[in-house]
Amino acid sequence: MTTATAPLLDTVEHETGPTPAWTVLWLHGLGADGNDFAPIVPELLRPGWPALRFVFPHAPVRAVTINNGVRMRAWYDIRDFSDLNHRADETGVDESVAQIEALIAREAERGVPASRVLLAGFSQGGAVALAAGLRRTQPLAGLIALSTYLPMPDRLARETQDAARAQPLFMAHGSYDPVVPFAAGEISAARLRTLGLSPDWHAYPMAHQVCLEEIRDLGDWMSRRFAA
Repeated sequence: MTTATAPLLDTVEHETGPTPAWTVLWLHGLGADGNDFAPIVPELLRPGWPALRFVFPHAPVRAVTINNGVRMRAWYDIRDFSDLNHRADETGVDESVAQIEALIAREAERGVPASRVLLAGFSQGGAVALAAGLRRTQPLAGLIALSTYLPMPDRLARETQDAARAQPLFMAHGSYDPVVPFAAGEISAARLRTLGLSPDWHAYPMAHQVCLEEIRDLGDWMSRRFAA
């Protein structure tokens, strides 16, 4: 597991009740920021859930090669859009994983252990969530990977920790996704199965986005985590 030595990222936070017992750490996609998924909170919440702390970090600003080097919030650089096996800049992924580990460590300091942290991500954020989750020696409560893919698949296959294989995993993808092709999501889910995880896979007739049915299914999955 990457050690939590990175500086803390700025975050947007929302607590659903006093003294949160669980944390949902949610990573946005390329060019967005921590505000992007904050509006999902009221749509996702269910009666009877424990008090939650939603943490939405802002990715660092960096130059993105496929966007002509324009600087924007990104978890890693993308140099080759067409090749998913080499789409992610490994150095950037490693740096982002370290920053996420630092946030997970802060949650432990605030009274929420890793066993009650759900790590979620959309698109680029989902790729980082998977990279971080597979390297965990202390399992998280679950991983949520939306409209994304497994980055650095060969390297992560070597680095997957035994404890990480038991983490519940929710994966969802749009069948008309023009950014991360649907087949890439399916291939990633299959690869994760070979690594010993059991993705709860969902497909929806949508593009590179989220939909109400997906939020409903994710809420059902989260309810099972809280009841475990």
